[in-house]
Amino acid sequence: MKVVIVGGVAGGASAAARLRRLDENAQIIMLERSGFVSYANCGLPYYIGGAITEEEALTLQTPESFWQRFRVDVRVKNEVTEIHAAEKLVTVKKLDTGEVYQETYDKLILSPGAKPTRPNMPGLNDKRVFVLRTVEDTLNIHQFIREQKPQTAVVIGGGFIGLEMAENLTEAGLKVSIVEYADHLLAPLDTDMASQIHTLMQKHGVKLYLNTAVSALVPQSDVLAVQTADGKEIAADMVVLSIGVTPDTEIAKKAGIALGNKGSIKVNSRMETSLPDIYAVGDAVELSHFVTGQPAVIALAGPANKQGRIAADNICGGHSEFKGAQGSSIIKLFDMTAAATGINQTFAAANGIDCDSVILSPASHASYYPGGKVMTMKVVFDKTNGKLLGAQIVGYEGVDKRIDVLATAIRAGLKADELAELDLAYAPPYSSAKDPVNMAGFMIENILTGKVKQLHYEQLSERMQQPDVFLLDTRTPQEYARGHVQGFVNIPVDALRERMDEIPKDKTVYVMCQSGLRSYIACRILSQNGFDCYNFAGGYRFYNLITQGKKTAEYAYPCGMDKKA
Repeated sequence: MKVVIVGGVAGGASAAARLRRLDENAQIIMLERSGFVSYANCGLPYYIGGAITEEEALTLQTPESFWQRFRVDVRVKNEVTEIHAAEKLVTVKKLDTGEVYQETYDKLILSPGAKPTRPNMPGLNDKRVFVLRTVEDTLNIHQFIREQKPQTAVVIGGGFIGLEMAENLTEAGLKVSIVEYADHLLAPLDTDMASQIHTLMQKHGVKLYLNTAVSALVPQSDVLAVQTADGKEIAADMVVLSIGVTPDTEIAKKAGIALGNKGSIKVNSRMETSLPDIYAVGDAVELSHFVTGQPAVIALAGPANKQGRIAADNICGGHSEFKGAQGSSIIKLFDMTAAATGINQTFAAANGIDCDSVILSPASHASYYPGGKVMTMKVVFDKTNGKLLGAQIVGYEGVDKRIDVLATAIRAGLKADELAELDLAYAPPYSSAKDPVNMAGFMIENILTGKVKQLHYEQLSERMQQPDVFLLDTRTPQEYARGHVQGFVNIPVDALRERMDEIPKDKTVYVMCQSGLRSYIACRILSQNGFDCYNFAGGYRFYNLITQGKKTAEYAYPCGMDKKA
């Protein structure tokens, strides 16, 4: 059996290694148009910032190491330009020499990946404009910084790569601005959860221009002028374009292979395309979102590796299926971590799901053990059936552990309130007896069973203007004095029973504390005494995080040219 693999990196390289483990006699050829076959794609920004110091560390396998261990014929700088499915052969161009040849196959695996999205915009071909997708891209940026010594940079796009580039360019000594079309950074997060990211970036000197579209890049004296659709200009010595990726499927389209969402390659659960003996894996394929069941394109290394393995299994006579991805992702930003899995509340609501969420601010481990840090968790669930839809966490230590537990719970099909039942490891340096994931389950159970009703941040402004409401802050007088929401009356929770006559029974009571716990206790006291009350989700801490995030996300320079970016 002869198997040709188009593209390496995660999907193609995983398929090649699995094929060899299953079939020692197969002839395996991998054709990769770049100069590197298997590399740490997610580690590329950290070479630019200096966290990774050796260029060799970016390369996981070389053509020589692949041959030595797996006897795979790896040909770099060999680009497949056409697929001839009827004849079962591909046309290949050697990029170094221009020579064109054809290669036959019994089975073909397409792993072409995705390419950086490049809009139709003037100035993108300037030598000071970069994208980051391959090792070559990384080396080009690294060389430009070393030789040209730029002082300012604009990153267009506030997704994962854009933020990692902003962080690492800052670490390399540049003054950085981020221009983002949406109203917040990191699309997997809801706007409220992204507020902490906004504040963090501002703290580290990164300027944010949100709700801003870039219209052109114009050379101006010795800098590039980044022009926005609303007439602003930002000066930069270099620009990094990071507005997303597009499935690189031109050869599949030319071959008549069925395409799907965003031009991705349609595959079944066995990773088979619409043409016989042709499989596809990785960032170029359409997959099923595990939570929604809808077609999706999720360009992440984890799914790509699994898909490569599954394709190899099926080529070798097995029956493996890819059952969908849920977009579990995590990012380090300076000293902070942000992570998400499943779908967020914005997506759920936009797709007609009757959803709700709980907001909690637990410590990373037992509060009495030194060194714990607070994280912010948002867990989204379906109110009609209790289905766990997704989660977002922003914080410091312990974020990765909790997001992985929640991702596993989604994959296992646990109901949201069943998080309370998880038996998780506990010792004071690592967690609390009631782990934050358990606490989320307790809170969701209270909502689903009607023990408490919630009021969210986006509802507060409108609701508090209504005449038939009473606003109650249950923190201590000292906390209240340090900062509170205008209009809230301070009655500490421990004095509530004795001062209940100060609260009118004919009004709806909106209750707030620092994190949501004391206000929940207050709601239980009040509801059992005949009051109609709502607990403010996340408490004053969350309210303050959002308002601070909004302030830092305003335009740094509302008009004219910012000469210092």
